[in-house]
Amino acid sequence: MKKTLKIWMSIIFLLFIFPVVLQFLPKQSNIPSTLSLKEPSMIVYASNVLEEDIQPKAEGNVLIYSTHSHEAYEPITKAVDGKVAASHHSENIVKVGGKLKDNLLVNGVTAEQLDIDIVKIMQQKKIPYHRSYAAIRPYVEEKVKSKSYDLVIDLHRDSLGPSKTTITHNNQRYAKVAFVVGRDHPFFEKNLTKAKQLKSEMDKRVPGITREIIVKGGRGVDGKYNQDLDTSMILVELGGVGNNEAELNQTVSIIGESVSALLTVQ
Repeated sequence: MKKTLKIWMSIIFLLFIFPVVLQFLPKQSNIPSTLSLKEPSMIVYASNVLEEDIQPKAEGNVLIYSTHSHEAYEPITKAVDGKVAASHHSENIVKVGGKLKDNLLVNGVTAEQLDIDIVKIMQQKKIPYHRSYAAIRPYVEEKVKSKSYDLVIDLHRDSLGPSKTTITHNNQRYAKVAFVVGRDHPFFEKNLTKAKQLKSEMDKRVPGITREIIVKGGRGVDGKYNQDLDTSMILVELGGVGNNEAELNQTVSIIGESVSALLTVQ
């Protein structure tokens, strides 16, 4: 009887002392020894953000619109409805502009797109194609007067073939970009400066992704392209008629990153 009592007393003692002993045992870490605490995580919660990890953020407003809203890319129209076309009512530069807007938003830039199909309006009103800049002008003017923009992009598609509008960098193909700046108005120098700044940021990321800036003016040329409406307005030729969707998407990402860098507050 006494022996049984001693056994039970021993068991009770062990059950009592075990939690105490456990506190002094070496703790196992769940963090792999190869994981660096400096590695960026996919999601950073506000409570975990350190001051040294806070990056400068882009500020500013960007407006995107397309004077030639039905400009299209032949590989895309062929993939959509089997027809090779340089003009399309839905698969066109406006749709690419929507992707650019979304990319800018992802990069922290406030962006909006002028929700207007000016070619459709011109067709309904029987306005000739060469009057495109005059036709869209009132809509753009209303926007820039109602809000201050840090960059206004008139997005176009060039008519050149893919051999002149495509570049390969690190085994990745990109649609090249050209900038057109009208010189026959008071804001020419400021618009030109904006184009040069964006060109520089893009070439930092993909050398040669931009072509030379095209300055137009004089007799027989528009010379304004509605750039007299704002000091931060540029005309962007995104790729050419033969660029495909993948090449355009890659360049849209570069434009988004570059605009964000251009507007970043240091």
